[in-house]
Amino acid sequence: MKLDSLQNLLSGNTYPGRGIVLGIAPDGKHAVIGYFIMGRSVNSRNRIFVSQPDGGIITKAFDESKMVDPSLIIYAPIRVPQKGVWVVTNGDQTDTICDFLAEGKSFEDALRTRTFEPDPPNFTPRISGLLCVKDGKVCYQLSILKSDNGNGESVQRFFFDFAQPVAGEGHFIHTYRCDGNPIPSFEGEPERVSIPDDFASFTHMLWDNLNADNKVSLFTAQIDLATGEAVHTVLLNKNGGNN
Repeated sequence: MKLDSLQNLLSGNTYPGRGIVLGIAPDGKHAVIGYFIMGRSVNSRNRIFVSQPDGGIITKAFDESKMVDPSLIIYAPIRVPQKGVWVVTNGDQTDTICDFLAEGKSFEDALRTRTFEPDPPNFTPRISGLLCVKDGKVCYQLSILKSDNGNGESVQRFFFDFAQPVAGEGHFIHTYRCDGNPIPSFEGEPERVSIPDDFASFTHMLWDNLNADNKVSLFTAQIDLATGEAVHTVLLNKNGGNN
């Protein structure tokens, strides 16, 4: 698979939906996480990311009076259940994964109990990531749970394990291939992407290349592989409330 740039993959795609990027900076000393959400409806666009004490985030309505249905849009996209362990998803499967890990079970065990979102005709895929830092090394996993070509009676579960990721590279998975009606689901392996030298450049590359009309929020983190802790996090909301 060719090494692509996030700028190239995002700038030409008006609606990748929600996306996860996991990777390692070129210095080999830091892991990076990126997670963004987009929206086409008023309900989906009426959201912000809010930081949490554990280092993760939750989604929240920007204007509570405009919230129509919170069931699939209010959740914890990022949780840090223990030092050096980061769970990143586009739904409440974040909690499922954390619960299973606490019981000594696996990322795959957790997601085999879940399916795609019940929002026909799109049947939005559930994308998930698990990044683990230990003894100065990092590994990560990605997953997508999707319908079989729009068949709401048939689920497909895909898991990708990156046990020895390479410095300067990462992997990008998103819910949709592009805009449409219904919206076509992501296909194939997570896209192999280059990670910039500078964390600020990584953050701006993501935010600046998301479609201006559809982008909603972005979270990025830079994690020290020596400690397993975030040294920088950035939270950007189109509706304000950035940090």
